[in-house]
Amino acid sequence: MKDQDLIRLLQKDPDSGLQAALRGYGPLIKAVLVRILPRDPRDVEECMADVLVALWRCAGQLERQKTPLRPWLIVTARNCGIDRYHSLRRHAALSLDAELGQTLGELAEFDRAASDAADLVGALVAAMDPPDREIFLRKYYLLETSKEIAAALDMSEGAVNTRLSRGRERLRRQLQQKGVGSHA
Repeated sequence: MKDQDLIRLLQKDPDSGLQAALRGYGPLIKAVLVRILPRDPRDVEECMADVLVALWRCAGQLERQKTPLRPWLIVTARNCGIDRYHSLRRHAALSLDAELGQTLGELAEFDRAASDAADLVGALVAAMDPPDREIFLRKYYLLETSKEIAAALDMSEGAVNTRLSRGRERLRRQLQQKGVGSHA
């Protein structure tokens, strides 16, 4: 099916148009997204749906501008995948292990102020010895991956992950010594 025919079908009968777009361009969209989001097929599927919705919403504009669909879909899929990747990366980098997260929650509840918890954790991280302090700052404040940190600090990725794990445990113990978590 030609691009202009597909665009007209999207406007006239969105369900049939989206099915035709998926048949014609689904493998291309998926190939772009899998390179960006290789871990979870659900992320790829969600982005594919977002790209197809964007195609449906922009069909009128694409028709008026006689935009070729293949490059438009590649760019749209790429941008959607990158946005999703950054969102997932921020979420993963900010979520400490469950035990430390629970302890921080207890601290926030205990002090009735999350900012106090953040200040205390910030002070504890600032008091860490190098290279642990830099690893924590890079991971949880600059949102770098373990691989990026390892390259920057000339360490193995495994060593970075080990230091992060031990550091989280040390933070958890320090918070408990300050009376946080001992009442749980």
